[in-house]
Amino acid sequence: MQRRARAWRGENLRVAFVPTMGYLHAGHLSLVRRARQRAGAAGRVVVSIYVNPTQFGPNEDLSRYPRDFARDSRLCRAAGVDVLFAPADGEMYPAGEAGPYSTYVVEETLSRGMEGSSRPTHFRGVTTVVAKLFNLVLPDVAVFGAKDFQQASVIRKMVRDLNFPVRVEVAPTHREADGLAMSSRNKYLTPEQRAQAVVLSQAWRRAREIVAQGAVPVPVLQAELADFIAARPGARLDYIEIFDPETLAPLAQAAPGARLALAVFFGKTRLIDNETI
Repeated sequence: MQRRARAWRGENLRVAFVPTMGYLHAGHLSLVRRARQRAGAAGRVVVSIYVNPTQFGPNEDLSRYPRDFARDSRLCRAAGVDVLFAPADGEMYPAGEAGPYSTYVVEETLSRGMEGSSRPTHFRGVTTVVAKLFNLVLPDVAVFGAKDFQQASVIRKMVRDLNFPVRVEVAPTHREADGLAMSSRNKYLTPEQRAQAVVLSQAWRRAREIVAQGAVPVPVLQAELADFIAARPGARLDYIEIFDPETLAPLAQAAPGARLALAVFFGKTRLIDNETI
């Protein structure tokens, strides 16, 4: 991959990159379309598929994360992807004479709250694997989805802090017709849980209605939304956060322009969503 990327650079070809963990859906393909726009007809689009073990906690779903490489390959080919890069664990985290893999990239500010609080080792794995992928693919631009808003913010901060010559673009969240954010983990949901899961998008819409009447203390809004979610059978709240979209700092007052993020369990499946309110 790296040899090919260096050759493209020698030919002055623009490279656009979409990193994924596979089990692709329409949201991923919308990122691929944006990547093609950024690369141009003469450029190259690379999609990576790698279920990165270092971003999963000990009791999370690494072993059962959905995988279908043959289907993903067909979707990428149909979408005009130039290279589908699917490395193995031993290539990404090699052991050698000096011992097992032991070098990690850690962002220490934007990664603290929300997903960082609920999944303490998650972002260390994300920043490490994305840094490695950037060094392998050597993209001019990388496209991420806004569903993982905190992740995209952390990656942008890593790129600025470590001087990666990559422009990070964040594309809007791709949603089902009823508002549920598209996610590979939606596959885990039973029909009943799938019907309940729409409460995530209903919650941020409810928040918009509330703040449209004027600024509200964040604890008041959080309590209102927690009750709203608890009224949905089978939904178990992990967190609701209202924060500044630039700094990710928690806000005292919720007003139009703030960002809301939430995580909710449906059985063992944990789904996240976020939007500007």
